[in-house]
Amino acid sequence: MTVARLLLSWYARGHRDLPWRATSDPYRIWISEIMLQQTRAQAVIPYYERFLQRFPTVQAMAAAREEDVLAAWAGLGYYSRARNLRRAAREIAGAGGFPRDYAAIRALPGIGDYTAAAIASIAFGLPHAVLDGNVMRVVARVTADASEIGSARTRERFRAIAQAWLDTVPQEAGTFNQALMELGATVCLPRDPLCLVCPLAAGCEARAAGSANSLPVKLRRQETVEIDETLILARKGETVLLRRRDADARHMAGFWDLPSQRDVPVRSARRIGEFRHTITHHRFTFTVLSARARPSGRQFQWFHPAQFSSIPLATTARKALKLAGIL
Repeated sequence: MTVARLLLSWYARGHRDLPWRATSDPYRIWISEIMLQQTRAQAVIPYYERFLQRFPTVQAMAAAREEDVLAAWAGLGYYSRARNLRRAAREIAGAGGFPRDYAAIRALPGIGDYTAAAIASIAFGLPHAVLDGNVMRVVARVTADASEIGSARTRERFRAIAQAWLDTVPQEAGTFNQALMELGATVCLPRDPLCLVCPLAAGCEARAAGSANSLPVKLRRQETVEIDETLILARKGETVLLRRRDADARHMAGFWDLPSQRDVPVRSARRIGEFRHTITHHRFTFTVLSARARPSGRQFQWFHPAQFSSIPLATTARKALKLAGIL
């Protein structure tokens, strides 16, 4: 049997029951694929369901304020994804419907080669192979290819291999892509792959050579930078002081966060605790202080905790408020 047929047979016998696999609606598939970037499937499920309750159609998201979309996305991180979703929704609504060919899907804001291939194949049955981290791991091991996967040349070669596998079952493109990604996510794991239950084990060159755990090859990650910061928890009655980040801020522009010690003069400060927060290779240690504050400027506002779900609240604010027992 071909690689594709082995994968399809294995996938048909059982796979994870994920909500976006029960639809061929390109809007819902698109939302799931954007959310799944940098985020595990099980963590995405509750966000996916809540997001679609709030924005059930592309027209609903196109008509929404950016602040509302960001509030619904809060907690998933990488917030440029949410902004691009709204921009793309407005383009789709303006065009009268979701594009149905790969090139037009790829041209939407925030959609790259992988996402375009996933939507095109799963929603419309178009024979475009996906290439993400899971797929690259499977390809590298099956072919025992020790090339560095950060290289554009390597990625294009791996994409061609995945495409050649798909081309043997073009009528089942969407299922094939999902099966290949499922194999990487549940069997061909980064460490200690489950080779004994892998449908491709008999033809896997890395398994035969005993090199599966050393593939794929990645360059060393950038060294971690440690940063210490302080956040101020100021209260007035039941309300909490928040500061809106500048529209041109490098991270989470327009989001509401607790002010830092640099933002507002404080007195009677008392330490509540600390938490860790990581952004790419920057690892922050945030100390949270309870203090009195006298803010000055339109960027500051007092919010009742009941309002938090309706505003784009920064992840660091959420962690600090949980630490203080407010969330």
